[in-house]
Amino acid sequence: MAPKTKRPRRASRAALAPWQVATTGKAAAVLSKFDPAARPFSTGDKLRDKALIEELALEIDHLQDLLYADRRFRMLVVLQGMDASGKDGTIRHVFGRVSPLGVHTTSWRAPSDEERAHDFLWRIHQRVPGAGELMIFNRSHYEDVLVPVVNGELEPTQVAQRIRQINDFERLLVETGTVVLKFMLHIGPDEQRKRLQARVDDPAKAWKFVPADLEARRQWDRYQQAYGEALGATSTSLAPWTIVPADSKTHRNLMIATIVRDKLLSLGLRYPPPDPQVQGIKVV
Repeated sequence: MAPKTKRPRRASRAALAPWQVATTGKAAAVLSKFDPAARPFSTGDKLRDKALIEELALEIDHLQDLLYADRRFRMLVVLQGMDASGKDGTIRHVFGRVSPLGVHTTSWRAPSDEERAHDFLWRIHQRVPGAGELMIFNRSHYEDVLVPVVNGELEPTQVAQRIRQINDFERLLVETGTVVLKFMLHIGPDEQRKRLQARVDDPAKAWKFVPADLEARRQWDRYQQAYGEALGATSTSLAPWTIVPADSKTHRNLMIATIVRDKLLSLGLRYPPPDPQVQGIKVV
């Protein structure tokens, strides 16, 4: 039986600050300096951490109801990370309690022919949240400054142009009422190997495994460099990046759930007043 818990406390700035990418836009983030096995948000007790995640998930459900009713804001949660870093698991455990009303998830794959016929942000802009909505991106527009970079498909000037356009795009979202939370799920190569092997060995998970996963793993260092450069160039004061140590699935979920809950609380969400015409009405 899970232990009883009090309402989870808000994350302190001191606990969060070391995991936020600098917003100067000048230097690449060096991912090797961030320990993927760290557990800065953990209580030290796995059962208690899991109980806290459940409490946080229930709070997020209530706050999302407020977000939907309030309609002054919208929220975009971006989940990026290497294969098997836990994007699906985060959605399941952190947002699994949230009512489907006003919540959407998009899992981004390689662009279709129609999408390639437009600018790279065309398909993204069609899926950003509307008023009162919470949208979760499983991968995102950042794939367009990661995969093509690693594969050598873009010139440096083209990469710089896309970075600039991403920053402009996110500024547009924030200035028109969208809260943008960007999480880099950071796992180590040994943990990734274990998770990928588990996919191969489990018939219920084998369908997730594709040969391209192995190719990306062989390019681990190049992806780490590409991630570092993209994170450093797009972590802004309006939409900063948070690196989430993700070797521990429980810690990963706890950290993200805490940050999402805290951000929703900070918005001062409220239910709109009832229509004066219905006040005092007796339902018979």
